[in-house]
Amino acid sequence: MSRLSSATRKLIGGFLAIAVFMTGDGFELTFLSKYMVDHGFAATQASLLITVYGLFAAAAAWTSGVLAEMFGAKRLMLIGATWWIVIQIIFLAAALPSGSYPFILFVYAIRGVGYPLFIYSFVVLMAETVDPAKLSSAMGWFWTSFSMGIGVFGAYLPSYIIPVLGEYKTFWCAMPFAIVGTIMCILLVPNTKGRASEGLDRAEQIRELTKGATILVKNRQVAFAAIVRVINNLVLYGFPVIMPLYLSTHNNGGGGWFPTETWMRFWGFVFVVTLFANVFWGWFGDRFGWMMPVRWFGCLLLAVSTLFVYYVPQFFGANAPLMWFGFFLVGVGTCAFVPLTAVVTTLAPGEQGAALSAYNLAAGLTTFAGPLIATIVMPIGGFGGVCWAYAILYAIAFVLTLFIHPHQPGFDKKGRRLIEEVHLDEAEAVAGDIEQIREAKRS
Repeated sequence: MSRLSSATRKLIGGFLAIAVFMTGDGFELTFLSKYMVDHGFAATQASLLITVYGLFAAAAAWTSGVLAEMFGAKRLMLIGATWWIVIQIIFLAAALPSGSYPFILFVYAIRGVGYPLFIYSFVVLMAETVDPAKLSSAMGWFWTSFSMGIGVFGAYLPSYIIPVLGEYKTFWCAMPFAIVGTIMCILLVPNTKGRASEGLDRAEQIRELTKGATILVKNRQVAFAAIVRVINNLVLYGFPVIMPLYLSTHNNGGGGWFPTETWMRFWGFVFVVTLFANVFWGWFGDRFGWMMPVRWFGCLLLAVSTLFVYYVPQFFGANAPLMWFGFFLVGVGTCAFVPLTAVVTTLAPGEQGAALSAYNLAAGLTTFAGPLIATIVMPIGGFGGVCWAYAILYAIAFVLTLFIHPHQPGFDKKGRRLIEEVHLDEAEAVAGDIEQIREAKRS
């Protein structure tokens, strides 16, 4: 269905490095909020922890596009990975055992700088390497690698390790994956030169960094695409905050319908679905248009499936088959946004680095916005209020997609594929050649 191009095949080592590294990064995602609540912290403190983490991740994601162009994508990937490993050791060895919430909050927040530099620098490397007409498909493989790590292994492995080692020791099991992923980056990711930083003075460097934000003011379509990107993963980062409490405890109106391990396997299943859906939607976008899957199968499907997952336990109790189906829909809908990266690269000709920085800023903000909405809405509207807030925002994203018109290769301005016209021209040319041959024979 989605055959790898030669440029994409050169990046396979990078895809593998991302899958392994993000396994380590995603280890605590499905049970950190529950761990905090079980150790005496309020649910809002647990969600605030992940919210502030997301804010720091957003800042790092914003700078990654331009910094990768300035200093080289691979170099920035290694800086991000090293930062993550060092701060993770401090978080596990000192911050968590201290029981001091301000200390835990600070250390976990600054750890959030590491992984965006690692993965979004690789996105810049891809944009520099892959043909724009094939970028959506390549991004499908990128997000499949991301999902394999943070979602499949990052969710399923802890669900089997926690019953044996306990939650605290399971946190430590993330370290080998992060270290191996870093080594794989050193050995397998191709080098890129970027733009020599020596050629830019301090003021020019600052201007390059700020382009990733100022382009949101200058280019309305990039701004709309960035807003849609923020909304894209609200559930992906919001559900791990609220669902362990909603499904596995009786806190704040939770029903305790499923044990924590079952919730973690539900969430891991979302990412199993994304392994296939990411590649499919990348191929689909290149073949049938980038915006159609984003609009109908991303925004609309996630608005529906978010509410479905919330209401199934309310009306049907611990109905596992319906929950599996609901999380299947969440996985399919999340992946339908894959073509957005390709969309952004065409919306700002000559400013691809700035556009990607804006896109990465939006991708980082989604790790902040999902938990932030939970933190604000949960004390007022409970878990249901959070899910309705997400669904309404997906509906808003649906409307915004109507105003985004990328210049997709092989499509006209209205998003209609031109390949049929190309084939018609080729057929006419062949018919003309045949007619010339017949004329030559008659003469």
